[in-house]
Amino acid sequence: MSMKIEKLTEEVEKEIKPIFEKIDEICEENSRKVLNAFQKCDLQESHLNSSTGYGIDEPGRNKIEEIYSDIFKAEDALVRSQLISGTHALSIVLSALLKNGDTMMSISGEPYDTLQTVIGISGNSKISLKEYGVKYEQIDLVDNEFDVDKIKKRLSTNNVKLVEIQRSKGYSTRKSLTIEKIEEIIKVIKKVNKEVIIMVDNCYGEFVQDREPIEVGADIAVGSLMKNLGAGIATSGAYIVGKKKLVELCAERLTAPGIGKEIGPSLNQNTLFIKGLFFAPSVVASSIKTAVFSSRILEKLGYNVEPKYNEKRADIVQTISFGEEDKLIKFCQGIQKGSPIDSKVLPYPGDMGGYEDKIIMAAGTFTQGSTIELSCDGPIRPPYIAYMQGGLTYYYGKMGILKAIEYMME
Repeated sequence: MSMKIEKLTEEVEKEIKPIFEKIDEICEENSRKVLNAFQKCDLQESHLNSSTGYGIDEPGRNKIEEIYSDIFKAEDALVRSQLISGTHALSIVLSALLKNGDTMMSISGEPYDTLQTVIGISGNSKISLKEYGVKYEQIDLVDNEFDVDKIKKRLSTNNVKLVEIQRSKGYSTRKSLTIEKIEEIIKVIKKVNKEVIIMVDNCYGEFVQDREPIEVGADIAVGSLMKNLGAGIATSGAYIVGKKKLVELCAERLTAPGIGKEIGPSLNQNTLFIKGLFFAPSVVASSIKTAVFSSRILEKLGYNVEPKYNEKRADIVQTISFGEEDKLIKFCQGIQKGSPIDSKVLPYPGDMGGYEDKIIMAAGTFTQGSTIELSCDGPIRPPYIAYMQGGLTYYYGKMGILKAIEYMME
């Protein structure tokens, strides 16, 4: 590491120390929430045992879903290794709750690239929601705020079945949405239309703040265990939490009508799910610290970053706008070089299912595609933004960032 970067690192760590103290306070609160749920739900060693085959009414799986319900303040939960990713879980929810002729409306702008393919507003899937007669509408954010007047006017007609809110920014340039902003707009929606289903894509947002979407009025929330709640320990899975009648419909879409939550073998995942959840508050805190460090040091090196190091955070994602394709590629390659696994692999942009643009993805992770571990990716399109997330510990995260900076500056 050059003397310049070493000195800059020391300066940055002094500046961000007060921010770290606030992150630790939220971590402690969320840790208390998890531990209380484990104790209240009477988690026992026997619940770590696994099932195969049908997994009919498996105690361990049921206990995990009881714990998730308690933590999220939800009526019910579906936590399964059979849910492959956050996009898969979102697809299950939307296809379970929407039928031919129904309208879904995104009020946080354009959804994440892979969800666009699910909906049918991009790609050419023959089994998208659009192909099955589901209508899609969108209201964009205005200066990173919900367009309240337009939302109220549209919902007053009473023919929107589901409102979708994406908490994280996805591959967009907008800010991620804090739980406070989500709470405010949910209150507005419920005053206008009490029947509409409010779904929150909670990916990347869990345990970043001290409350979750169901607590502020959302009907259903969805996330991946390869992100925050898996803590780099869970090797697969996703979750759906919310109102019991909605979760039951999602379970029937995942398995079969009339069967729902009753089946689904845990396949040796119970211990990993439980351990991941137990460590999640701490690992999320480390990821946020890594993001804060990268935000400040890259800003000092002259790059546009979002959020700024001292801004309130809604998720673990840190964006760096490079303005040049080569710099984006070099930074992602540097992150790979700073990884514990496949550090000698050099990633290049390529085609990937569900995305319109070529994507570069760097992730030398213990679990393939685990974005709670230090990873960085981005679409090859102007303004060439890197979307960085994760860091199982702050120190490993910091080392990865410095390696990426060093490689990019060579």
